[in-house]
Amino acid sequence: MKIATAIFSLFAVTLLPANAEPKKSLLNNDPDVIYLNEHIDRTITLLVVKPATVYATKKGQSSRRLGSFPANTKVQLLAITDKAYRVKGEASHAGVTGWVNPQLLASKDKDFIDNLKKLYERQMIVKELIANHDVAIGMTLDEVKKSLGEPTETEVKQTRKGESGKWDFLIVEEQKHYRTVVDPYTGRAFRQLSHITTEEKSRTTIEFEDNTVTSVTRKKNNGPGKVRIIPAPVIFHW
Repeated sequence: MKIATAIFSLFAVTLLPANAEPKKSLLNNDPDVIYLNEHIDRTITLLVVKPATVYATKKGQSSRRLGSFPANTKVQLLAITDKAYRVKGEASHAGVTGWVNPQLLASKDKDFIDNLKKLYERQMIVKELIANHDVAIGMTLDEVKKSLGEPTETEVKQTRKGESGKWDFLIVEEQKHYRTVVDPYTGRAFRQLSHITTEEKSRTTIEFEDNTVTSVTRKKNNGPGKVRIIPAPVIFHW
């Protein structure tokens, strides 16, 4: 596991509720870009505080210029990296969608930009976990499914306080068993498949509360191993 298991804490208002289906973006093929419609279930509007040049790619000045947004223009935030925002709005000549410098934008919520940075940092960690088929405390159940697939076993408990439970993900291996059979005509012995059993090789158990992972337990079968026997302790009688 490249990333140590950690508790991710984020502003709850920006995350999708447990029963909401995340919206997929056909443009989301850049590992460094977080598309907000996959994580935030509302439209985010920012205000241009200084004239902002709009570029075709996240590389900014090294890419093609598409136009500029005058000061006090309202733009819709679509995607973010650690250094640029992708927005949509009315530029000085026409409607434009492109990348701008985040320092030229502002929000009515004084904590929004900081929270956006936290969201970006968190989702980059989640992307790596999913790519490695791993899980960590603080992930949502939807993120767990993207990483490990559907759980093998589930247990859910519903109370007045909310929903909790655990999911088990099992990896099993088929074991083929053979028997020796003697041909009654030729007298020759040969191996014949008698039956197949499955053996649990590993188990990952995640416990959750209200759609968020609270613990991760890993179990691995390393086989019978070799047991060494040594003499019992020597007891001296004085």
